[in-house]
Formats: sequence, C-alpha cells, structure tokens
Amino acid sequence: MAKKCADDGCDFIQLLGDNIYDSGVDSTADPQWQEKFELPYAALDLPFWVVLGNHDYGGDGAGTEFGKGKNEIDYTGVSKKWKLPAAYYTRSEKHVDFFALDTNMAMFHQADNQKNDVPGWIAASTATWKIALGHHPYRSNGPHGNAGEYDGLPFVPIANGAGVKDLLDEVVCGKVDLYLCGHDHSMQWLVPKCGSTTELVISGAGASTSELKGNNASHFESLDIGFFYVVIEDKVLTGQFLNAAGDVLYTGTITK
Repeated sequence: MAKKCADDGCDFIQLLGDNIYDSGVDSTADPQWQEKFELPYAALDLPFWVVLGNHDYGGDGAGTEFGKGKNEIDYTGVSKKWKLPAAYYTRSEKHVDFFALDTNMAMFHQADNQKNDVPGWIAASTATWKIALGHHPYRSNGPHGNAGEYDGLPFVPIANGAGVKDLLDEVVCGKVDLYLCGHDHSMQWLVPKCGSTTELVISGAGASTSELKGNNASHFESLDIGFFYVVIEDKVLTGQFLNAAGDVLYTGTITK
C-alpha cells in the first residue's frame, strides 16, 4: 500500500471494519493499537478513515459488546491518523461525499437513528459522487453471503442480516453510486447492483482470505491478499484491485 501511494498518490486510507481482531479494544490505551494499527501502518503517513465491524464490537465477532465501539471512536482523539468521529457519519473530500454506516448495529435492528439521519444527508448532497461505506455486504460470494441470508441462515433473526438488508434497501440502494464494504475475506466487484444504480464492491482481504462459494455474477473476484485503490477524476471513477505484491489484478470503471 505504501508503495502504491508513493507511486500514484493517495489522499487517505479507508478501513472497512473489523479493524482490531478478534474482539476490538478495551480502551484507547489498549496495546493492540500499536500492534495492530500504528506499527503495521507506520509507513503510511495519511488519514485513516474508519467504519466499525462486528469484531470491533467484541464477543469474538458476535458484535454484542456494544460499548466497545466507542473505544475506537475515542481513539480519534489520541492518534494522529485514526479518523472515526462517530459510529456513523458523513464527510466530504473534493467532489465526493462519503456516508459511513454502522452495519453492526443494523444487524441487531438498532439502526433507527441511521435511517432518520442518512437519507437527509444523501438528499442534501450536491457532490458529483456519493459513496456509502459499511462493513457488512449487501451481496457477496464469500461464506457470509447475501444480506438477509447470511451464513445460510435465512430464517434465523439477527444472524441472517435482515437488519442490514433493511438499512441498505432503505438508505443506500439506488441513492449512491457505490457501496464499499468488507466482512467477507476476499475481493469482489459484483455485477448485480443494489437498486438500479449502486455498484457493489467488497474489499475484505487485507489480512486473510476465506473462500468464494456464492453464485452472484461478478466482474472480478479473488482470494488473494490485497486492497482496493480508487481514483476519482471528474465523472470517472477507476477502481483497481491489487495483491500484496502490488500487482494490479483487475481494473474497473464507473462513468457518470
């Protein structure tokens, strides 16, 4: 990542949740901050914008220790790089507006505040590009699968992700240009859209990979360790998936 940014330029890094494995942090002084964030990313002197994932909310990924999310929010006041102003938020960067969601709370059907606030943020946006960020996918070919049917559990409330599907259907689908998320440990650019216009990209292969077993059509999918690099110029968004060696595995574009 540091070499890519040095060669081609970066304005910031975006983390897509499950930032501190396996159960988040206990405080802003937790030694995991050094081990799992500050030292690994020391070569990248850039802002790191963040969303929260289920592992950040503890319970070894169950996401049930709801107070733990605030520890990562509070770290914004400690670190020079970490940027997490709230569990969900909006921000602008040049001609792009970002809408960061807390999909873990949506898993537990506790997303009423997001449903109230985010549609107004999106409606008020005059930016050329609107991008939503979250942790859990709307559709995925990874083992977690599609929202509402996560982990092959369509009839199990909460675990099946119906709350996430409900939030994304209501707030995101057809209202933004791109929904970018993680959760499944792979890289995917899916063919099906969320609504009529919202592209779906998963970049969850920064630390480990799992498997690809779903049958959603995709432009690209990979189990390489890697990351997603985005350039937005005027009305063209170009996204590249790169592996850990810095090789470009796939390039896709969205034109408005």
